[in-house]
Amino acid sequence: MPERYDAIVIGAGQAGPALCARLDKEGLKSALIERKLLGGTCVNNGCIPTKTLIASAHAAHLATRGADYGFGAGRIRVDMKAIKRRKDQVVRHSSDALKKWIGGMKHVTLIHGQARFSGPHRIAVKGRELEAERIFINVGARAAVPDMPGVKDVPFLTNSSMMKVDFRPPHLVIVGGSYIGLEFAQMYRRFGSEVTVVERAPKLLPREDDDVAAEVRAIVERQGVKIRTDAECMELKKKGQRIVVGLHCKGGKPVAEGSHVLLAVGRTPNTSDLGLREAGIEADERGYIKVDDECRTSAAGVWAMGECNGKGAFTHTAYNDYEIVAANLFDADPRRISDRIQAYALFIDPPLGRAGMTEAEAKKSGRSVLVGKKAMKHVGRAREAGETQGFMKVLVDAKSQELLGAAILGLNGDEIVHSLLDMMYAKRPYTTIQRAVHIHPTVTELIPTLLGELKPL
Repeated sequence: MPERYDAIVIGAGQAGPALCARLDKEGLKSALIERKLLGGTCVNNGCIPTKTLIASAHAAHLATRGADYGFGAGRIRVDMKAIKRRKDQVVRHSSDALKKWIGGMKHVTLIHGQARFSGPHRIAVKGRELEAERIFINVGARAAVPDMPGVKDVPFLTNSSMMKVDFRPPHLVIVGGSYIGLEFAQMYRRFGSEVTVVERAPKLLPREDDDVAAEVRAIVERQGVKIRTDAECMELKKKGQRIVVGLHCKGGKPVAEGSHVLLAVGRTPNTSDLGLREAGIEADERGYIKVDDECRTSAAGVWAMGECNGKGAFTHTAYNDYEIVAANLFDADPRRISDRIQAYALFIDPPLGRAGMTEAEAKKSGRSVLVGKKAMKHVGRAREAGETQGFMKVLVDAKSQELLGAAILGLNGDEIVHSLLDMMYAKRPYTTIQRAVHIHPTVTELIPTLLGELKPL
């Protein structure tokens, strides 16, 4: 006989444990199944460890700039083993706290193992069968491995295996010039590696506006990262102890050669071994589970949250999925995925904070759009800090005066963008923040000035 539960949660990423806490509060007997590591990508090989490494890289880089600030720090020695230990300690703190949190849930049982649907509302795990009227999927995604020539013959790294690296690659070749690839590129260049980024598209960050992509490229190139775009028909091969990425590019040498290769070309949902067909759960051609506006799948009583539903590839969207599910189930609060505004960051230094529409999306919407743009060199706080790279850009609906989008590429841009994001959620006219009196000297004080200089797009 199968074991009966009120609810089963598959996956202990960002949405799963939070939902378990709410199920526990409601007094529902629940099972949380995790086959690998508590916390999923964010805690173990995503946000927390990479931003910890980025902080170490920033400190090392700042020390080399002592002359810019009037001091000399001497020769900087990067200790990769110590950097990894620091990263591991930060990760362990988070995972231990999560384990303690789950362990304190009175009505939740944690089960380690691979979960698979054996039928509607029935889960098989380690020889056990579990049943529940409500099942929540939170299995996340992993680094995609492209089907390119030589990929099975050459050792490569992904964002997950990079977390085990405790040495400095002499020359790191990164295949993929988007968010993950660029964060690792700047980080390892600051640690002292030679770095080459290879991107098959005509520009880095293909989803971003051309001016944003161009300035990001300039920022990383100023630090010595080599960029190869328009790189089509890539192949991997060994050349003695080195690895070669063969290219067919519009310009430059036909190969990029290095000691190590990092593949950063996208994500693959962890759904192929879940038995979705047995449960009547529909997925798209890439394996992402199809959901409605409240995270419901095609199977009654089954929800999918987080990266596996294809509605957001971020920790904050996964957590919001949990909030949407809980609000609809327990609070009679009809929250929806379509209510949220796209927002994310690229955590290079200086960072890019993005909210709402890009220029291309605003133009496509058919609206009459106003745009404001200011270089960070005009911001007093940025000059004082010696951090003048980048710019601010905002988009406004000329008719409603509502903010449509923002790109803050510069000092503290990943934080400053939230004031604009909050205005978008409030649906207030841009004049509200334009007339606000911001503190001097700060970076964000330029936002009212920027909004006072809008021009037609």
